[in-house]
Amino acid sequence: MSWNDFGTIFITLTMIAIIGLVLARRSISEVTIFEYERGLRFVRGKYDRLLEPGRYRWFGAGTSVQKADLRMQSLTVNGQEILSADSITLKVSLTAQYAIADPYIALAHYASYAQVLYSELQVAAREIISAALIDEVLANRSTLDSRLLENALPRAERLGLRLQSVNIRDVMLPGNLKNIFAQVVQARHEGLAALERARGETAALRNLANAAKLLEQSPALLQLRLLQTLSQSSGHTVVINTTPSQTLISPP
Repeated sequence: MSWNDFGTIFITLTMIAIIGLVLARRSISEVTIFEYERGLRFVRGKYDRLLEPGRYRWFGAGTSVQKADLRMQSLTVNGQEILSADSITLKVSLTAQYAIADPYIALAHYASYAQVLYSELQVAAREIISAALIDEVLANRSTLDSRLLENALPRAERLGLRLQSVNIRDVMLPGNLKNIFAQVVQARHEGLAALERARGETAALRNLANAAKLLEQSPALLQLRLLQTLSQSSGHTVVINTTPSQTLISPP
């Protein structure tokens, strides 16, 4: 075998080794799971295990990893029409804060856990608000928020989610009811103002009655009060008669 034959074999083996290394590198997959994530590892389409934060490598094309973001997420439920307990149609929107608690349930069991949670919150809102009167909906939102959260918690847990809060964002009334409630609020404020005026007048009358009683018991208090008033003004001359029937004259 000549040197040329050896060179040809060497070059061929070298090319085969290079091609093998390239193919091997392409067959190695790598993924990094960050601190706020978890990874679902599937081997040949079957769930294998949950990956904690770190860097992972594997050989072959039969393995895949699906990431789950565990950070808190926000969801807005757009306004839906709900009939209250006293047959008033309201349009109510919600906001919710949630996070993934079980990545396997949330990602492997549901195509879109966020969309399912959206529907579950709509149902929860309908159940809670339809059992409340309109005055309660408008005046006691914090109480309704607590009821909504209590109602929606088990629904979220079934989705592998942890629900932190649910709040009523907006309550919209029909146009005619807006005018009616505006008139009610105005009448309420006017009633409170009239009540305060009546209280003030009652207090003033009570003070006058007490003053009249004091003057009846001590007539000299009237002269002392008049002297006090005149002393605070100018341009007056005061004449005091010291006869038994004392009089006080204040000419202009």
